[in-house]
Amino acid sequence: MALNTWLAFLAATIIISVTPGAGAVNTMATAIRSGLVRTLPSIMGLQVALILFLIIVAAGLGAILAASETLFTLIKWTGAFYLIFLGIMKWREASNELSVESQTHISHRKSFASAILVNLTNPKAIVFQAAFLPQFIDPALMLWPQYLIMGITMVTVDSLVMIGYASFALKLMPILNKYGKLQNRLFGSMFIACGGLLAGSERL
Repeated sequence: MALNTWLAFLAATIIISVTPGAGAVNTMATAIRSGLVRTLPSIMGLQVALILFLIIVAAGLGAILAASETLFTLIKWTGAFYLIFLGIMKWREASNELSVESQTHISHRKSFASAILVNLTNPKAIVFQAAFLPQFIDPALMLWPQYLIMGITMVTVDSLVMIGYASFALKLMPILNKYGKLQNRLFGSMFIACGGLLAGSERL
């Protein structure tokens, strides 16, 4: 992959990663509930989903999803219901004063698996990558090294961005402490909004 192509891909990846979505909401909510260190498994889960997307696109399956209305709709509604479910659970979560001492130590495995589901149940992400990634592929060169470079770039950038979102959420803790249940309802509403947007989305 030529340097100028990689730099263009890097810039596009940064813009996409910084744009808030369900992954960012999940990361911030997990950080506030469990702290920065225990948010890392959740961030790793998001990256596993990104890698799976890349493999799907590289294998040509992204085109199948883009062409199949039934498969797209099934995954879309599964993702929408899952995000809305997370939002409802967040709304119902007990209100506690937020501090380092009061943070809940949730299971790493549960946090990891939940983050994977948050990303994997968004079919638009796969369809988007199916349309996005080939723009930076040189067919005259071997494909797998190019996909490898793009995969490493995406995972690195998105991990750093998610750590930034988690750190930002933790800085909000003193403000959220003043409003009791506000933080639960804020993140619950954000999950529900993401689910609603996904449910109302159409294929690219």
